[in-house]
Amino acid sequence: MPAKNSGGIEIETIEEGGLAGKAGLLPGDRLVAVNGRRIRDAVDLMFQGGEREMKFLVNRGGEGKTFRTAGGESDGTGIVLKPFKVKTCVNNCIFCFVSQLPKGMRKTLYLKDDDYRMSFLFGSYITMTNLSDADRKRIVEQRLSPLYISVHASDKTVRNRMIGNQKARDIMKEIKFLAGKHIRMHTQIVMCPGVNDGKVLEKTITDLYRFFPYVLSIAVVPVGLTAHSKKPAPPLQKEDAMRALDIIHRLQSRFRRKHGESIVYGADELYIKAESDFPPVVEYGEFPQIENGVGMVARFLHQAKRIRLPQAPDEGKRKRFVTFTGMSFYPYLAKFVDKIRKSGIDIEALPVENTFFGASVTVAGLLTGRDVIKTLSGALKREDILLVPDVALRGGEEVFLDDVSVQDLGEVLGVNVVVVPSTPRGVADAVINEK
Repeated sequence: MPAKNSGGIEIETIEEGGLAGKAGLLPGDRLVAVNGRRIRDAVDLMFQGGEREMKFLVNRGGEGKTFRTAGGESDGTGIVLKPFKVKTCVNNCIFCFVSQLPKGMRKTLYLKDDDYRMSFLFGSYITMTNLSDADRKRIVEQRLSPLYISVHASDKTVRNRMIGNQKARDIMKEIKFLAGKHIRMHTQIVMCPGVNDGKVLEKTITDLYRFFPYVLSIAVVPVGLTAHSKKPAPPLQKEDAMRALDIIHRLQSRFRRKHGESIVYGADELYIKAESDFPPVVEYGEFPQIENGVGMVARFLHQAKRIRLPQAPDEGKRKRFVTFTGMSFYPYLAKFVDKIRKSGIDIEALPVENTFFGASVTVAGLLTGRDVIKTLSGALKREDILLVPDVALRGGEEVFLDDVSVQDLGEVLGVNVVVVPSTPRGVADAVINEK
């Protein structure tokens, strides 16, 4: 008879077609072990849940119960566990975006995630300052790779000053340890003028490059400051961006000659601030840091050139489309919208200034619904169709950062709203399908 057991992780849902449902597991059961191996979180379940014949030990009502599967076709375990408690950041970075948020927003926005599991599962950047020896052992044993790591500076003194943690371990020793265990990494350097730029930046890049190919990529991202910032980090100027790009381009050329890969990449914001042309898309390889704002504009421009649009219908049958973006991307979107307009489709793009976070925040991904409404009020007619770029919404939801929903947007502005992928094809398909 199974022993009493009070442990385990609560099962949130059981998906149809999975092994767990066929075996008799239920939502609310607490999963203790799979095939005799303890389950601590969703990462453990990923690694232990790949077999067809499985034994699940669960806690149901305080009593341990065992369920077995007999093999056969399935869609995996079908178990969705309740989210694990995320390990939070112990640092006080001079550029921390979370600490620059105004009061009164959703609690989840103030979470300073610094969890290696989130890094592996979702590509979140971690500082590695809160890792225990058990965490390092688990990363190696379960091959949690790639990880996404915030380095900022290879010089320990400079880095610890930047992250506000004088007790932090040497990040380069952590990188060396992971590389020695064949764990692959994507790294980032948040560049603060006068702190880790110039020679410090060049040394950090070359120090990280020593661990290629386990260090897969290095992104140089300029510090982002909101109007609510009380941090000592100075804002990025045009000259700062130009000097950083000079270093990046020089090292890129060296790395491409030797390996055929750029390895180090400048964020799009550096090119925009420096008023510099973007590299050709081939130099971004497989765009390893695109979610970090590296290569998004170059890829958009490349894709825009390849779009072919049909001629618009007769004048009386046309619909008018309006879309929007942040201030920094507006010139590139406007150029593509001009191309669409030349095919006879009535479309307009508008730039939205970020008054919530401040004018220095210029990306579409940090726009609020209120700022969009403020910009578009009076610029739309009832029969217009508003195309909302998905990058402006919270992932997987039709809601802006300030909890204004897409439905709210349509009701306040009095127009039909369509969410579209933030790509040339996404915009083109929307106007073709709706016209």
